[in-house]
Amino acid sequence: MSNESRDAAMAMDDKHDAQRAPLNAPASPQPVSSRRVRIALVAGEASGDGLGAGLIRALRARYPDAQFAGIGGDAMRNAGCETWFDASELALMGLAEILRHLPRLLKLRKAFRQRVLDWQPDVFIGIDAPDFNLGVEKWLKQRGLRTVHYVSPSVWAWREKRAEKIGASADMVLCLFPMEPPIYARHGIDARFVGHPMADEIPLESDCQQAREALNIPQSAPVLAVLPGSRLGEVSRLGPPFFAAAWQLCEHKRDLHIVVPAANAKCKAMITEQIHAAALPSARVHLLDGRAREAMVTADVVMLASGTATLETMLVKRPMVVGYRVSELTYRIVSALGLIKVNRYALPNVLAGKDLAPELIQHDCTPDNLAAAVQQWFEHPESVSALQDDYVRLHQQLRQDASARAADAVAGLLETPASKGQP
Repeated sequence: MSNESRDAAMAMDDKHDAQRAPLNAPASPQPVSSRRVRIALVAGEASGDGLGAGLIRALRARYPDAQFAGIGGDAMRNAGCETWFDASELALMGLAEILRHLPRLLKLRKAFRQRVLDWQPDVFIGIDAPDFNLGVEKWLKQRGLRTVHYVSPSVWAWREKRAEKIGASADMVLCLFPMEPPIYARHGIDARFVGHPMADEIPLESDCQQAREALNIPQSAPVLAVLPGSRLGEVSRLGPPFFAAAWQLCEHKRDLHIVVPAANAKCKAMITEQIHAAALPSARVHLLDGRAREAMVTADVVMLASGTATLETMLVKRPMVVGYRVSELTYRIVSALGLIKVNRYALPNVLAGKDLAPELIQHDCTPDNLAAAVQQWFEHPESVSALQDDYVRLHQQLRQDASARAADAVAGLLETPASKGQP
């Protein structure tokens, strides 16, 4: 809902700009081989900032004198990117917040894309943040600049036709998952699977003993990690059923420890209230500031919200139970319009093409169902062992040295003679 509202407003702004501004590109720059390479990038949140930093380092290995500029955070700055605006200026959540900041966002976008055009980079790379980046990419592409979109939106899950819009914006799409390029190929769009940086970063074997020592959790105790989301809306919907399920499990397993990482201070305050309301035994609850991966590694089982955290749990090789709820109105609209095109939601299940983790979505996401699914993992260690081969296979499939492969793809684009009308 919020993304669509922002998309619509920015699209209207684009239309007005198109009526005012000609599409004539400035004079073509010198060939890449005869001058310093210029690369413009945008990352709008912490994950994108990390991806951008890795890509910058990999590109600098190929172009030591390259110049990097755009929008990013500390990681990209430390990698040598000049940031004209900070990534935090794009990191907004919720319809009310977006509407309140929309005039500023439109003004920022207009100033930024003109600065990029004046700077005349050899390529513009938008990292995730599709609501901001796709519009910038399209505007720049229409004016003769090469454009790349790094991190495909979830076209495999819903609105496959959106691939056509992305193709109108980007000359190339760099994908984190192997099922994505074939979707773009159906629409004649150049998309490359580069792997997932998280798979490069996480070892094939994670040390549970070391993680428990760091968090002062008994080595022999059964441990459940509970991750109800990283946003207040998610926590408000998922915290109550998750912690009610955890209470049931504590009643059944008197030595069970519960580890709960909170994404930020606001989430921590809400989670604290929810834990108190669920009457969980305080001596066996470990509420953490961040440290989500450590929480996963300590656990025998993870109960978590659907999202990227399911991929991380898979990479640390832990069994999981996945739950998710959206507002009832959103659920009815999405269901009525048939927007969701998949039968599986959790990334490990999608990647495997089979059910590695139970998924309890919307009305199925109840304390009883969650507790029963978690209990199954505790009671059947042979099922946990059976997961490991699939987990390792998927980890190795995603472990492709993503930053280097992404840099190779960008370098290939830079070294390819431009088509007519491009610089």
